Amino acid sequence: MTAVRAVLLDRDGTLVEDVPYNGDPALVRPMPGAAEALALLRSRGVPAAVVTNQSGIARGLVSWDDLGRVHARIDELLGPLNAWAICPHGPDDGCACRKPAPGLVLDAARRLGVSPAECVVIGDIGSDLGAARAAGARGILVPTPVTLPEEVRAAPVVAPDLLTAVRTALDGALDGAPAAAPGTAPGVPVPVSVPADGRTAARAGARTTARAGARTTARATVRPTVRRPS
Repeated sequence: MTAVRAVLLDRDGTLVEDVPYNGDPALVRPMPGAAEALALLRSRGVPAAVVTNQSGIARGLVSWDDLGRVHARIDELLGPLNAWAICPHGPDDGCACRKPAPGLVLDAARRLGVSPAECVVIGDIGSDLGAARAAGARGILVPTPVTLPEEVRAAPVVAPDLLTAVRTALDGALDGAPAAAPGTAPGVPVPVSVPADGRTAARAGARTTARAGARTTARATVRPTVRRPS
């Protein structure tokens, strides 16, 4: 069993609410359980880093200064993160860092002084877990209204919220975990569909997709959403 020595978090939709191409610190809102999850990691002496695609920079929608102010606000609300690994490229730039490529995970692990195999990546969409897989790290999916049913089915471990995901990582429940069956996770009962309040649904609906055409979830309990490229 490989000990978990670091947890790497997706930003938008995992650590904080997803505000499309956000450059305004006033719009930062932590996700439910984020503060408790980070407090638990600190109590265990496990560092946490953020691994995030931010194509708004490449698109000219967000500046590095804007991003810095947003991240300073996250640190203010949740306490300082140990590292930030950021991909500023667009989906067609062919970089090695944009998730699901492994670059961000490898960079964060290097900066934290651990191996990728000692890291757990927690995110809300398939590209987060794809980056973990490509880097040799483990992954946990925390579904939101924009998570596709096939991404839930393909996830090795699914958790209902960030705090549960962190507890799962720290308790060693990832080792040898099989791929989750539809709507289930090893030892963690999780609904495939995630109810969205009006604010979350509105923000999710503002996303544009990087994939061919708009893709929506098929579950009746989740409002149709369109995913933007982060």
